[in-house]
Amino acid sequence: MPEHILFLTGRLAEPQLKRVLSGLGGEGEAGFTWDVRVLGVQVAALMTADMIRRRLEDAGRADRILVPGRCRGDLDALTGHFGIPVERGPDELMDLPEFFGRQRAAPDLSRHGVRIFAELVDAPRMSVEAILAQAAAYAADGADVIDIGGLPQTPFPHLEESVQALKAAGYAVSVDSLDPDELLRGGRAGADYLLSLTGETLHLADEVASTPVLIPARHGDLDDLVASMEKLEAKGRAYLADPILDPLPFGFAASIARYHELRRRKPAAAILMGTGNVSELTDADSAGIHALLLGIMAELDIRALLTTQVSPHCRSAVREIDAARRMMFAAKDAQSLPRDFSDALLGLRQRKPFPYGAEDIAAMAGAVKDPSFRVQVSAAGVHVYNRDGLHTAGDPFELWPHLKLEGDGGHAFYLGVELARAQIAWQLGKRYNQDEELAWGCMGPRRHDDLKVQCGPGSTRMPSPPLEKGGRGDSSSAPASKPPENPPHPPFSKGGSNSPEP
Repeated sequence: MPEHILFLTGRLAEPQLKRVLSGLGGEGEAGFTWDVRVLGVQVAALMTADMIRRRLEDAGRADRILVPGRCRGDLDALTGHFGIPVERGPDELMDLPEFFGRQRAAPDLSRHGVRIFAELVDAPRMSVEAILAQAAAYAADGADVIDIGGLPQTPFPHLEESVQALKAAGYAVSVDSLDPDELLRGGRAGADYLLSLTGETLHLADEVASTPVLIPARHGDLDDLVASMEKLEAKGRAYLADPILDPLPFGFAASIARYHELRRRKPAAAILMGTGNVSELTDADSAGIHALLLGIMAELDIRALLTTQVSPHCRSAVREIDAARRMMFAAKDAQSLPRDFSDALLGLRQRKPFPYGAEDIAAMAGAVKDPSFRVQVSAAGVHVYNRDGLHTAGDPFELWPHLKLEGDGGHAFYLGVELARAQIAWQLGKRYNQDEELAWGCMGPRRHDDLKVQCGPGSTRMPSPPLEKGGRGDSSSAPASKPPENPPHPPFSKGGSNSPEP
C-alpha cells in the first residue's frame, strides 16, 4: 500500500495545493496518496502546532501529516499526540515537487489579459522616423498599441503621416488629444482608437471608425460616463471607458472606488486605466506601483492600460507592466497569490537572497586547496576565501589587506569588481553569483533570457485580439530574443571557480 499523507493548509492556499499535488500524478507516479484539510485559517503560515492539536480531531487513515514550512511550534509533541510523524514541508507551496524529488514545473507566463497603450507624449515635436523608432522600442518591451499624444497649442502637421506610417509598419495606433480636430484627423487617417471623448464630443464617434475611449465630461462624474457608454451601446459601437485614476494623495482611493463601481454597474464593459498619474507622480520605484495597479486591474477585469515613460524613474514602465500583467494573469488563473511566478518585478531585493549561511561558506572554504579566490555572500556579509584563509566584511576595503594583490593589478581589478557587486547584493538583499552581473529584473538592461524574468517580447507586436468581456485579450507572445554573449574575461580575471549554485 502506498503511503497516505495528510496535508494541512489555509483557505487561500487550498486550491493551489490541490493542483500541485494533482500535478504529481496518480499514486503510481507520486508514490503516495493524499488528503488536504483546511484548519480554519486564511493564511497557512499562521498555523501553529497548538492550533493543529486543538482543531485537528483525527488524522484519518494518514500515515504522515505534512504542515506548512512556516508553521511554528513543537512538531515532536504533535507526533506523539497523533501517533504518526508530523513534519514540515517546504516554506513555499510551489517547492513541493522538489520536496518530493520532482522537478518544479516552470510557470506559464506566455499569457496575459491586458492590452498596453504606450504613449508618445512629444509626438508633435518628433519626426516620423523618430516616432517609428520609439514605437519599435515600445513594442519590443511589450506595448500593443502606440499612442500618439498631442500637445496643447502645438501644431501637429504630420499627424496623418505618422498614423499611416505606424499602421504600415503593423502597429495598432491610438491618437490622444484634447483637440477635437486632431481626433478627427487621426481617425480619418486610420487610427484604431481615439483618446478621449466625452458626452460633449461623442458625436465624433459617428464620423470615424476608430474605437473611442470615453471619459467623464466632468471629473469624477460616473453618471455622465455611463450615459456616454450607453449611447454607444445603443448604436452597437465598441468603446473603452476610463473613469480616470487620480494621483496620490489627491483622490487616488476615490478613483479606485470609481473603477470598482463602474465594474459593478457595467459587468461586461471594456475598461481602460491610465496609470501615469500614479507611477509618474510618485517618487517610488515604479515596479511595485505597477504590480499593485495590475493586481487591481486583474480583480476588476480591466483589460486595457495607458502608460507613459516621461520621468526617468519610469523609463522601464512598459517592461514592468508587461511583466506584471503576465504574473497577475497566471496568479488569477491558478487561483494563487502572485508569488513564485516571476522575479521580473523584484529589482532591488529577492525573497531568498542568501542560499548559504556563514557556517556553510566556512565549511566550503575549509576544503579549498588552491590559491584562486572565491567570493560569496551571506547574511553576515561578503566572504572571500582561498587556500590561505577566509575573510568576511561588509566593506570590501576591509578585505583588501588580506588579498595580497598589490603586485597583480589585473587580478586586483577583477576582485574589486566582484567585491563591489557582492557588497551591493549584501546591502540590498540580492542573490550574488561570482562572475555574473547582478539581476535587476525589468529595471535593468533589456534582457529576454527566459520567461521567468521576461520583460517583453523580443520583436514587434502586431495588433492584439479585440478586448471583449469573457476573452483573454492577447494570449500570445513573440519569441524572446537571445541576449548577446558576455565578452570573456581576460585570462587573469578568473579568480577561481564560480560560487556554488544553490
